[in-house]
Amino acid sequence: MNIPDHIDNWIAGEARDSAGSSWLEKLDPTTGRVLCRLARSSSADVALAVEAAAASQPAWAAMPAVQRGLILHDVVRIMESRRDDLADVVARETGKSRKDAVGEVSGAIQLGLFFASEGQRLYGRTTTSGTPYRQAMTLREPVGVAGLIVPANTPVANIAWKVFPALVCGNAAVLKAAEDAPAVGWLFGQCTREAGLPSGVFNVVQGLGSEAGASLVAHPRVGVVSFTGSTRVGREVQRVAGDRFARVSLELGGKNALVVCDDADLDEAVKWTVLSAFSNAGQRCASASRVIAFDRIYDTFRDRLLDRVRTLRVGPADEDDFGPVINERQLQAMTAAVDRARAGGARVLAGGSRLSHPPYAEGYYMAPTVLERLSPDDELSCQELFGPITALYRVAGFNEAVELANHSPYGLTACIHTTSLDRAWMFCRLVQAGVVVVNAGTYGSEPHMPFGGVKQSGNGTREPGTEALDVYSSLKDVYMNLVPARARG
Repeated sequence: MNIPDHIDNWIAGEARDSAGSSWLEKLDPTTGRVLCRLARSSSADVALAVEAAAASQPAWAAMPAVQRGLILHDVVRIMESRRDDLADVVARETGKSRKDAVGEVSGAIQLGLFFASEGQRLYGRTTTSGTPYRQAMTLREPVGVAGLIVPANTPVANIAWKVFPALVCGNAAVLKAAEDAPAVGWLFGQCTREAGLPSGVFNVVQGLGSEAGASLVAHPRVGVVSFTGSTRVGREVQRVAGDRFARVSLELGGKNALVVCDDADLDEAVKWTVLSAFSNAGQRCASASRVIAFDRIYDTFRDRLLDRVRTLRVGPADEDDFGPVINERQLQAMTAAVDRARAGGARVLAGGSRLSHPPYAEGYYMAPTVLERLSPDDELSCQELFGPITALYRVAGFNEAVELANHSPYGLTACIHTTSLDRAWMFCRLVQAGVVVVNAGTYGSEPHMPFGGVKQSGNGTREPGTEALDVYSSLKDVYMNLVPARARG
């Protein structure tokens, strides 16, 4: 599918230029050339989108949840019919292979199906009362206007992750599309229109996070803000939205630990380490950026891992293992961090630099990078880089592995490779993370399961899963008092 030269905002069911008619360039991460231009939205554009959402929301909320779910099923049906178009756009904007883009679109469709069906299950609860002839119950009600801010690493999945639960709960939504993946938001808006979603219920503003995103967070009519991105920006979102008592959901960064015990199946451990650290160019909040191996198998595991890393193919084709990172700025930040680690005494075992020879010279390609001899408090041990970079750490045994895994400001995901049920279960109980995996990777959440972290990885909310309904709806207590004498009359 051809991406339009100019990507407009999507407000009240119509494509709209920005109020200032100014544009930003979106560069192709595989070539560095201009792929398209996107509207550079200002606070005025955000205000128009929020007003459209606020005007449409009461009628959308008044529609029975079952009917809202049926319309969202139609959105999913359109996504399925346009699966190839969505995958083409995802691949072009992110530089990932078309195979991986198809997998991402399929995941977004599965998530949409799950939440569209929740229209039939927006349960409250009934319970007993301490007062005779009194019935107590709760009802779910929408918050109002939802402001949704997503990153570009898995753009269509990120959009589905937030839009479907927000809408099925009866909210109207304003999406701030990722500036590095503007066309995905534009195409998703087309899908909602083709499905018959009422105008204004879903709106898209393009532009910079510091401009359009910040305006959305600060808007007084936005009742809930859901943000996925860096911890640094998440702090500001929490401060600004919290100052006006808006509801906030934050899914932030991670320095996720993958532990390899001395009884692990090393072939499986190597396979899943490579996938966790390097798939999607390491651009996952759940990527394995810290790999902790027991001393007894450390050297063997390291050598096998490096053998596998040397075979990785970098590029945007289906036969490649991963593609470029999303933009030049992130690539430069990664290489600078590796250079500082090397200067501080870390040993670079593989990669460590930008791929600058043909056919990579014009794109944003980082070599798959493995380091060792980092201390737990080094910058690269503590700061998320969001790229194909991981570090190895040697520990004496289980207790030290858990201690090191928890020695992080983050707590998003973690994984352990072991054949011991006791070790696996104790690790699940002791590790400070919102998601724990045994004998696989540090990623792989499913639509019906809650995802989120502790410490600096989030603010305690969980999306997706039915727990996301708690983000996008409010509970109202209802007490029904009966008079038995009137019933007998």
